[in-house]
Amino acid sequence: MQCGLGRRATVPHRAAGPVRFGTRPLDQVRLRTTLNSPSTHATDAMRYIQTKDGAQIYYKDWGCGPVVTLSHGWPLSADAWEAQMFFLASHGFRCIAHDRRGHGRSSQPWGGNDMDTYADDLNELFTQLDIQGATMVGHSTGGGEVARYIGRHGTKRVARAVLIGAVPPLMVKTTANPDGLPLEVFDSFRKAYLADRAQFFMDVASGPFFGFNRPGAKVSQGLIQRWWMQGMLSGHKNAYDCIKAFSETDFTEDLKRFDVPTLIIHGDDDQIVPIGASAAMSSRLVNGSQLKIYKGGSHGLGDTSKEQLNQDLLAFLES
Repeated sequence: MQCGLGRRATVPHRAAGPVRFGTRPLDQVRLRTTLNSPSTHATDAMRYIQTKDGAQIYYKDWGCGPVVTLSHGWPLSADAWEAQMFFLASHGFRCIAHDRRGHGRSSQPWGGNDMDTYADDLNELFTQLDIQGATMVGHSTGGGEVARYIGRHGTKRVARAVLIGAVPPLMVKTTANPDGLPLEVFDSFRKAYLADRAQFFMDVASGPFFGFNRPGAKVSQGLIQRWWMQGMLSGHKNAYDCIKAFSETDFTEDLKRFDVPTLIIHGDDDQIVPIGASAAMSSRLVNGSQLKIYKGGSHGLGDTSKEQLNQDLLAFLES
């Protein structure tokens, strides 16, 4: 049985001075983690791996049992998976979720904000923690990360895969992908982001992400503020670059390399990643995959449909 306790990678010792990568001293990252988790500061402060290019990747490691890894969406962090991690860890699984580089508590490097590097960072995490037989779960951009991981690194450490509201196979409209969204949509994202990213994040969280702009929606100010807070912790350039990464990366060939049981979950009212050009196409590309559609489901299924999602994940893990 694999357990999170006692299986943490540690940041290599530095002889002098705080480690600086991008604009965030590692000492400050550790300090914030310590202050936020007074009861477990000695262990939480060590929950980092260091990648080959020097980036520090933070991760959470909860529970014991078969491993479930969770890759978050843009511009969030591992905190987006709290409901799923708590539920699955309470049902006998070891849940590991990392903050993608440039997001949350991880480093904010100037470069490397692309799907190949994201997948390689995840491979570093798998290798350093010696993860075996994992069920990989990815939401939105994280679904692209899972797809690119399998495309680049195969499934020798993977038993199953789950894509939730995921961006594959390709979001942007091209000649070969006529059902995608026009590039101008993503250009408008970048324009609004640079003009006032704090307000842009607030607009996304309070409107289309959770479907709070739909008539009769039960709006949660707490969810809006939680999403906004996670977004504002992302690196400015990292989150900007990631718009191109999640919208213009073609995962078609990656999906064809899936050779493990795969569950694809998507809301039919997803306003961020429309189902027609994503899950509907991915389910045809991944041989033997199962497509589960949530009627009226938003993009933020981990919160707005968490009870259904948790039960579906548990059933898939136990199948």
